[in-house]
Amino acid sequence: MHDARRYHPDTQCVHAGFEPDGTGAVVTPIYQTSTFSFRDADHGAGLFEGKREGYIYTRLGNPTIRACERAVAILEGGHDGIACASGMAAIHTTFASLLRAGDHAVCSAVVYGPTQTLLTGVMSRFGVESSVVDTADLDAVRRAMKSNTKLVFVETPGNPVLAVSDLAAIAEIAQGGGAKLAVDNTFSSPILQRPLDLGADVVVHSMTKFLNGHADVVAGMIVAKTAEDDAAMRKIFHQLGGCIDPLDAFLVSRGLKTLALRMERHCANAGRVARFLETHPKVAKVNYPWLPSHPQHELAKRQMRGGGGVVSFELAGGIEAGKTLMNSVRLCTLAVSLGGVETLIEHPASMTHASMGRDARARAGIPEGLVRVSVGIERADEIIADLEQGLAKT
Repeated sequence: MHDARRYHPDTQCVHAGFEPDGTGAVVTPIYQTSTFSFRDADHGAGLFEGKREGYIYTRLGNPTIRACERAVAILEGGHDGIACASGMAAIHTTFASLLRAGDHAVCSAVVYGPTQTLLTGVMSRFGVESSVVDTADLDAVRRAMKSNTKLVFVETPGNPVLAVSDLAAIAEIAQGGGAKLAVDNTFSSPILQRPLDLGADVVVHSMTKFLNGHADVVAGMIVAKTAEDDAAMRKIFHQLGGCIDPLDAFLVSRGLKTLALRMERHCANAGRVARFLETHPKVAKVNYPWLPSHPQHELAKRQMRGGGGVVSFELAGGIEAGKTLMNSVRLCTLAVSLGGVETLIEHPASMTHASMGRDARARAGIPEGLVRVSVGIERADEIIADLEQGLAKT
């Protein structure tokens, strides 16, 4: 098989992860099986001892899943991937692998709500302490570091206000203090940003979003930079059992083939939507990294290869205006999640970030009237026309 790492990411999207299986199939088949037979007793024993390569049980490995894992690892420039049942399963496995009782973690304040809830409300029950800070503020990251800090977890751009954190600088801070840096790269995908190249140790994804891209899969991925971290995390992953289904892995692999094309369209459309919203008299503020008005615009231009497909904005009329807008759109779909080919609109404070609570949202700079739009790949002028007619009713 050709080495997909040699090629441009656009080409990697099409070919990464695939290995011929002898049948002539040009895509990896769906191995919809829970278990695999052994040639003989010694073969089975050798697989369990790790002395032979092969498959035992789908929770531990499966050819369809391995193709997906290899593909995302190649796109991220990492050692290997661990495909999980959801983005939260990937984050849970990361926390459980890199933290233990008595350890301390630093986490982005602007982050997917359940991520923060898992760290502060669940991991704390097992003796892990944490500090939630604005990771776009490097001094805040430095102040949060402690002698027992073992993990810095950054989501950038951060959900939902799209704060951008300086990954190279944070990697230096984290590793200088003996901690690992893990980055949630869901909003960018490896097409727009490669955290491992910037110094991160681990990357996680909700593959439900841009990597799959079609709103028909729930899945997650962990990519470690080193073989050592991969082995340690894979061991915990096998014990936790949050494995992906082979059919879902197949669908993600299929989605990856058009990832570069889709991200190009997502970015182009989102840029047009953001510029439209920024000039609208009923919009008080727009968050989008590619706008010059974004506070980390220059950093985003250095660190990313595009602004992404998500735009958030605050209406001058507050939460009631936001409700009216969301109830008035026709082309846009009122639904959570993001990264699919269709445009979705939602209200973070009452939906995706409700679990954080009002105080945590306030600390993260998430206003109650914020609206988030995952801009799809429809015609940009028709998305804008839909938002315009909805705004006219607010």
